[in-house]
Amino acid sequence: MIKVLVVDDNPDIIAALDLLLGLHGYQVLTAATKKQALMIACHQVIDLVIQDMNFEQGLTSGSEGQCLFHELRAMKPELPVILITAWTQLETAIELVKAGAADYLQKPWNDTKLLELVERYSSEGRDKLNAREYETSPGGNARAQPQFIYQSPVMLALMADAEKVASSQVNVLITGANGSGKEKLADHLHQHSPRKSAPLIKVNMGAIPQELMEAELFGAEKGAYTGANQARKGRFEAADGGTLFLDEIGNLSLSGQMKLLRVLQTGEFERLGSNDTLKVDVRVLSATNSDLPQAIKQGEFREDLYYRLNVIELHLPELKARKADILPLAQYFIGSDYQLSDDAKQYLLSCPWPGNVRELENACKRAQVFAQDACIKAGDFKGVSTGNSAGNEKQQIEQVLVKHGGIIKHAATELGLSRQALYRRLEKYRIDPGALG
Repeated sequence: MIKVLVVDDNPDIIAALDLLLGLHGYQVLTAATKKQALMIACHQVIDLVIQDMNFEQGLTSGSEGQCLFHELRAMKPELPVILITAWTQLETAIELVKAGAADYLQKPWNDTKLLELVERYSSEGRDKLNAREYETSPGGNARAQPQFIYQSPVMLALMADAEKVASSQVNVLITGANGSGKEKLADHLHQHSPRKSAPLIKVNMGAIPQELMEAELFGAEKGAYTGANQARKGRFEAADGGTLFLDEIGNLSLSGQMKLLRVLQTGEFERLGSNDTLKVDVRVLSATNSDLPQAIKQGEFREDLYYRLNVIELHLPELKARKADILPLAQYFIGSDYQLSDDAKQYLLSCPWPGNVRELENACKRAQVFAQDACIKAGDFKGVSTGNSAGNEKQQIEQVLVKHGGIIKHAATELGLSRQALYRRLEKYRIDPGALG
């Protein structure tokens, strides 16, 4: 189970985050002081930290948050840290993002956005730790780099191109289906670029409301819009000298595309509510699973913006087109404590994996739940990957509910589902968890 450390001196905030994250299957550890936080991080395996910027009543400078962040960074460099900040500490939070913090959220936070960040960065933190521990597959010729396990010819060719592209300064468009690893490839390009010591700032373009897009990307002056009680930097300023990753670029509105085009052409922009022109040096990586040339024909995407973004295109193939990577990836996901039986290997190779690497990872994690010993067999995957029958899924849910005495929260965690998703399945299959407890 993913462990999240929440650091805040406000018991109401701790209670709210404990409830929110607990409902979505995370194990929450809490600390009210810097000392408590460092003790927990030192003695437990933590996947993610969510920390406030102040831990004593009356303090608003954010200096305590800065100190904790840097001590955590020195102790565990790969540990992702999400900052919860008020307007008064926004500048400090942005500086910490430049120094390596995963991201920041302003108070009051949006629950959906917070959960998206927790899911993204907790998985990345664990991936980085596992990547250091992973060696090679039993075949001996799988290659391991941070975020990437591959040995197929198509991936060997792609990563050879990526190595060349990473050292350049050109903008890159990463294309591929959902779950194929576009964000991880963006991480790889940044980590192997001359800008690797500068920040990598990530923005999900499809998740930003149109009315907030300009402020999010370019920043805003105090009073520029309702609730703007303090001037704030945008993502372009935060990424100055580094890399900006624009995910789901195909979802950006036409008006947003026009504003983005100017800064890509000149590097210049104005904060919302200001007439002062700012200039930044930013490399832009973007990603999409959309057919942008077709969107251009339909008038849904600007052709001039497309060519600004797509100086070089790197296309991630679907997992079914790189079958030689399936077994090394599966072994990586189940870890060194488990092995795959011959029939499990054949089963994995026979699946089409429409959800790509992400689906394979989830299948491996859930198969571990049903494994009777350290050797995972084909039967342990039944009902958890492509082509599941309703009967298999119902049986799987019933088995996990029995194991946990009908406790929904624990069952949902093992199944890799939110509580709401599990409740929908209980209703669909007419399962009474009370009768199985």
